[in-house]
Amino acid sequence: MRKFIICFIICVLTVPVWAAQPETDDQKTLYAIGVMMTKQLSVFNLSVEEYGFIQQGIADVAKGQKLAVEPEAFAKNIGEFAKARMAAAAKNQKELAKPYLEKAAHEKDAEKLDSGLIYQPIKIGTGVQPKASDTVKVHYAGSLIDGKEFDSSVKRGEPAQFPLGQVIPCWTEGVAKMKVGGKAKLICPSDIAYGDQGRPPLIPGGAALVFEIELLDIIKDTPEKEATAPKPAAKKPEASKAKGKK
Repeated sequence: MRKFIICFIICVLTVPVWAAQPETDDQKTLYAIGVMMTKQLSVFNLSVEEYGFIQQGIADVAKGQKLAVEPEAFAKNIGEFAKARMAAAAKNQKELAKPYLEKAAHEKDAEKLDSGLIYQPIKIGTGVQPKASDTVKVHYAGSLIDGKEFDSSVKRGEPAQFPLGQVIPCWTEGVAKMKVGGKAKLICPSDIAYGDQGRPPLIPGGAALVFEIELLDIIKDTPEKEATAPKPAAKKPEASKAKGKK
């Protein structure tokens, strides 16, 4: 999938760059494609100078000029470049998260667990406490440590329902500590969230995440609904697509 996205980005980048503001629906659609593709390119963590080389490639193709480099000859390099840049970006995200996690662990009522999860109750529930094998119904909001929200069932106006054992480890462990009617903040280091891969462009690789979760109910003997909550970073089904943001 990642290889497909990279190839798709390269194809879209052959579209000429226009200085005029988009006015028609078609122009606005093309503009939106440009924005989306640039967000996808964020995984490369490019400098202004490096974006200049991309723009040069776009211009040469658009003008029909002789290419300075044949893309096919550098297909392998693109993959290696992406892998190296994403690894460096993930490492940087982890370093940025360290002081935030350290401070959060010392907040009032916060509890740091062996996994690295920082659990902070907001409201203590009085109902049943779920097990990892249970299906739960929750409202939640997820954000990066800089406060940028990337998902919210509250804003969608519809609670999420999912098997607790089939989400990211941070959720499985954190929600299992709650009781129905309770609300808590989960601060998740990347290792128990989406790992070094992240979920670009919304969640960078290596990013620590902050969730506020309200446990509404534990569902018994009902058909499983499609989960909208965060899924594991690996070895589990893909997450459902993030909606409206975020």
